[in-house]
Amino acid sequence: MPTGPLRTTTPTIDVYIKLAQYPILCDRIRMRMREELFRRGIVDKTEFEQEVKTLAIESQRREGLNNPTVQEDENAWQRRLETIRDLHTDNYFANNLGSSLLEQIIDEVLNNQDKAPKAMELTFNPEIAPWAMLFEQGSIYDALPPPEQEKVKHHLEEIKVVLIKRLLSDHLPFIRLAKQVFSIKDLNWIYERLIGGGKIGGKAGGMLLAWRILERANHDFGPNIASHVTIPDTYFIGSEIIYEFLLQNKLERYVNQKYLSLEDMRTQYPEIVACCLAGKIPNYIMEQLRDVLNRLNGRPFVVRSSSLLEDHIDYAFAGKYTSVFCPNQGSPTENFEALLEGIRRVYASTFNPEAMIERQEHGLIDYDERMAIMIQPLIGHRYGRYFLPTIVGAGLSQNPWYKKNDSRARDGCLRLTLGLDERVNLPLEEGQACIISLNAPDYLNGSQALIQKNVKVVDLAANNFKLLPISEILREDYPYGRYLLDPQTHQLTYDHLINDEKFVRLMRTALTRLEKTYDVPVQFEFALEIIPAPGRPDYKLYVLQCHTAVNAA
Repeated sequence: MPTGPLRTTTPTIDVYIKLAQYPILCDRIRMRMREELFRRGIVDKTEFEQEVKTLAIESQRREGLNNPTVQEDENAWQRRLETIRDLHTDNYFANNLGSSLLEQIIDEVLNNQDKAPKAMELTFNPEIAPWAMLFEQGSIYDALPPPEQEKVKHHLEEIKVVLIKRLLSDHLPFIRLAKQVFSIKDLNWIYERLIGGGKIGGKAGGMLLAWRILERANHDFGPNIASHVTIPDTYFIGSEIIYEFLLQNKLERYVNQKYLSLEDMRTQYPEIVACCLAGKIPNYIMEQLRDVLNRLNGRPFVVRSSSLLEDHIDYAFAGKYTSVFCPNQGSPTENFEALLEGIRRVYASTFNPEAMIERQEHGLIDYDERMAIMIQPLIGHRYGRYFLPTIVGAGLSQNPWYKKNDSRARDGCLRLTLGLDERVNLPLEEGQACIISLNAPDYLNGSQALIQKNVKVVDLAANNFKLLPISEILREDYPYGRYLLDPQTHQLTYDHLINDEKFVRLMRTALTRLEKTYDVPVQFEFALEIIPAPGRPDYKLYVLQCHTAVNAA
């Protein structure tokens, strides 16, 4: 086992230069090189990986990391391991097998890259394998025809579980469901949108899982609704970055707030918020955030909390952490600062005393609660100087207005709002919203003419949010007026939706499918896009969140 820096020889350098000519295929070539090293007994696979880990730790010390488990996030550690593993492979191969065999391996990879991949046994330990190796091998298995895939399904499942644990959750009930729903392609999509290291958090995981459940075409519950369901164009800040943020700004002293009395937590919380708002975000994260802001391309967006506990299958922490809406209509500097402030506010909400109390009630106060973040464009449309969602809502798969043993309860109910609604995670709190039953379907909270008096919008010209009388939006030229305006009273109405079998069938199918798959009643939040069409309109359902409905009331 090596005890010093990784030393390269002239043959090693020759191998490295030769592989540099194949920037895409080099990972596959090196995987074959390691297979030969292990098969010929030159080095044991477990011994090789231990050497790689030892060399990686030594490289951390040389680079001045005295406390690497805190100073280096998981993503950086995985990049370090991958780099060391590549160099160590080249070194072993050059000094033991030589360039002639390397040429044969390169020819083999080049000749086979266009052929159908063959089922093969795993030649590495997925638990310690680099990202690229997991995604490559998983994609090979995923692409096999069913008879061949059946032979390696245990390997494919193992790779999926490792990726789910790295990206999404360690929670076993979630893993059991997610490994049946997500493909390798799905997991790679998440990884490509991950900023920094760690997991994407429970709220993000719940959203993605619900989306894929609803998109499945070969589902036992209801018709195929894949073309009507999607999610916003989302990016994720990994759960490890909050540790870097706290460390960089010397805020580690607040990590153990959860063990204080409620009175002390509430007393100190304003100070924590102020310190977080003054904190600096790591530079390499800032560079990636600039790219995200460019991709948002001037669209209003929301910075949403996604802690590891939110949208847990057994309990939900809905509404306990902060989400920050950003109009995104200022100068590039102003928009970027609004994004950074949103992130800081979400980080500060990790220490929210009310969240701490709920964790105590669930016996989770000792849980290492790390905060990931989602950045999403708002779903909606422009109307003059304003931007607003057409409809936002929450759905409950079990209608609480009926008794549990009443078959009518299984059709569920909806809470609908025109424009922005920050209380969508409290579906039974009527406020400025309409609650309807999907059984009749009909209104559950009285006259629909009284359901909403004001609408919250983004004022694009003023770069802020406004609460307007609903009459300011529901005018004759409002593009969705024929679906939402009562021509007799000139008030907001959902009669068109309630009487549209296409809409009711879409929502019933979504709620039933989620409950049947989760095997518990669920609540999911959504934005609804109405797509004008001859006769009845079409609909696009954007899944925003999904969790169990145990505390929906």
